[in-house]
Amino acid sequence: MIDFIAGVFGSSNYWYIVLRSTAPILLVTLGAVITEQAGITNMALEGSMLWAALVGVLASAATGNVWIGLAGGILASLVVAWTLGFFALKLNANAVLCGVALNLVGTGGTVFVLFSLTGDKGISSSLASKTLPFIKLPYLGEIPWLGKVVSGQNIVVYLAILAVIVVHVILNKLTIGRRIRATGANVEAARSAGIDPDRVKFLALTVSGVLAGLAGCFLSMGYTSNFTSGISAGRGYVANAAQVVAGGTAVGAIFASLIFGITDALATFLQNIGLPPELIQSLPYAVTIIGFIVVTISRDRREAARKRALFASAPAAAPREPVPPTRPGRGAA
Repeated sequence: MIDFIAGVFGSSNYWYIVLRSTAPILLVTLGAVITEQAGITNMALEGSMLWAALVGVLASAATGNVWIGLAGGILASLVVAWTLGFFALKLNANAVLCGVALNLVGTGGTVFVLFSLTGDKGISSSLASKTLPFIKLPYLGEIPWLGKVVSGQNIVVYLAILAVIVVHVILNKLTIGRRIRATGANVEAARSAGIDPDRVKFLALTVSGVLAGLAGCFLSMGYTSNFTSGISAGRGYVANAAQVVAGGTAVGAIFASLIFGITDALATFLQNIGLPPELIQSLPYAVTIIGFIVVTISRDRREAARKRALFASAPAAAPREPVPPTRPGRGAA
């Protein structure tokens, strides 16, 4: 067993699959990070990915153009994000409940739309959808072992890496990033500084929708070559847990997403040693949840220790001098 695990982790093919598995969860985690920093939870990431995956396949099959399919999928994801923004920001509905409702609509709605348009049940087998291109890197691909890992990946994998840089710059280098973090920290303080919180949150939802749409299109037009029922497989929910592990940063999202990617790729190899398939399929989600619990407990303990240290270092209050009693019959002049 040890030799098997060592052979897997030393294989370039394994790490190639790790990058492929990490890309979609990284994109939606970045989307969850930016909305959480703005003070609104985008629980509709799952539904956004489902609609993007379906519309991307339908549009690319109808037009014969993969880029129109990608644009259509991202637009479908944006509609979901904007719908969440309308209900949560304009109608003051609970964002989490609205997000879950949109996910449920996406789970059943995508299957219904697929069947209504094509007659396919659960998988778009009758559609000649296009596939997003795989890119061979000219110089990096010639490096032994490393070239086999990083070269030849789907274009979305490289876009996911670029998205980390873009989100990091937005949150830490640009004025809009400071406005996003200020809104998430204190809405009233941001409003008093002349910031429109609803506009900032809507912008964050828009960025999140683009990222989720890109991830959804990758699942049906890169990770696989068709749409299947529930193709997102809970990645939108995992992303909301992963953003906590990421600590609200774009760089942290890489490590949080790698937890899922490594275990998801490992599950592919573990199918060959006779473990129950149900256990193997649950492995990435179980490890992500455990990581979420460990990070949360560790963070709470550090915060409690910081408060105890702050309280212990605070100077003791000076004793108050007793006030002499006032004699009866003598008031202040």
